[in-house]
Amino acid sequence: MDHLSGEIVAYYTDRYREDLRLTARPQARLERTRTLELLRESLPEPPARILDVGGGTGEYARALVTLGYRVRLLDLVPAHVAQARAGRPAVDADVADARSLPEDDDGYDATLLLGPLYHLPHRADRCRALAEARRVTRPGGRVLAAAISRFAGPLDFAATGRLDDRMVEEAKVLLTDGRNDPRVGFTHAYFHRVEELVDEFRTAGLVDPAVDGIEGPAWIAAEAAADGSMAETVFTAALRLARVYRAEPALVAASAHLLARGTVPDHASDIGRGEPDLLP
Repeated sequence: MDHLSGEIVAYYTDRYREDLRLTARPQARLERTRTLELLRESLPEPPARILDVGGGTGEYARALVTLGYRVRLLDLVPAHVAQARAGRPAVDADVADARSLPEDDDGYDATLLLGPLYHLPHRADRCRALAEARRVTRPGGRVLAAAISRFAGPLDFAATGRLDDRMVEEAKVLLTDGRNDPRVGFTHAYFHRVEELVDEFRTAGLVDPAVDGIEGPAWIAAEAAADGSMAETVFTAALRLARVYRAEPALVAASAHLLARGTVPDHASDIGRGEPDLLP
């Protein structure tokens, strides 16, 4: 395990409760609701085989199992895997690194990476994880990957009244660098621009990439209203706007998270393509 992987394992083992994340805040509730809606639109019909890479404690995997999918979960954090196995319904789960999947070629109808990309600060590692997802997904199958928007952190801090001088300076750095400073919060991470995410999908050999905004442009309003009498009204409005503006180019990056999808080409079209370009 490299230093970065060790840091991520320690963060989620000792400092953060991933199993509580998707119910904690309006942004997280929007993320869960819209991610499940987008998955149901994009995945093949049950009982398709789904590989959930970086699936955490199994929140999405359990929802998919309930819908009739056959799901296998892989995650870097042993504690997450234990929770996924112990949940109801239990999930088939093992420890693994997204950059080197212990799975056979073409074994799944679709592969999800709803966490790994933003935990990989280096482009080569992100492309490698996407290439691995492509390898284990059958021709014609889909790879879906989540990313954190380049603008999520500063918008969140503004919505919740925490945008001090230090965060303004961090916002300026993020515009060009994209790498989160763990001293500000979270852990080492990469925040994407939409065009970068599309480029990484293409570099990994996935075709027809497209990106949706998950929470929509009004998630910051839901966060700002979270403790007030209008909280549920604003949340409902934000959810409706997220559905309307999901693919509007001018607003996609206003979401806290992005969901990209691409298709695995058939093997005949791969002839002469060579290995994906994994150089940073």
